[in-house]
Amino acid sequence: MSRILIVDDEISILKALQRLLRVAPCVYGNKQFSLEVVACEFPSEALKHARQGEFDLFISDYRMPEMDGIEFLKQARALQPDAARLILSGYADLNALVRAVNEVGIERFIGKPWNDYELMSAIAQALAHRELLLENRQLADLVRVEMGDKTAEQIEAERLERLEPGITRVNWGPDGSVVLDDDN
Repeated sequence: MSRILIVDDEISILKALQRLLRVAPCVYGNKQFSLEVVACEFPSEALKHARQGEFDLFISDYRMPEMDGIEFLKQARALQPDAARLILSGYADLNALVRAVNEVGIERFIGKPWNDYELMSAIAQALAHRELLLENRQLADLVRVEMGDKTAEQIEAERLERLEPGITRVNWGPDGSVVLDDDN
């Protein structure tokens, strides 16, 4: 099941997207994706969800009162760098599009009002591309282990670090003890 987080300050847009994603097939080639959708009206609420659980795809409106979609996606990427990212916007601002590609690495910029088929196709392509990137990383890691460039333990530590940043770092005290609380 692919998890998608949508953030848009317009409730009607969120409801329309949820309805579409519930009934329309999400297919790329011979791969069909079943979707679980989390919808948020505010970027801060969406970031809380991103801190609590893993998502395969973030879809964000561009213009929102709390923060723009690019800033939201930058923060979401910092939390979950492997998730795909799309911007859905009624404003066709070329500078915003360039900024989104350069700063956030979005997969697509989709205009409002959207064509249902094109939106579902873009979502399926983004999810398939993400799966391919993750599979390529796994294969490259296997080759690195086989070649002796990395150990299986190093690969696992990198995987854990991607899931929980900071989990593989240990703070040592001057006496050789492990420091659990830096607040002293």
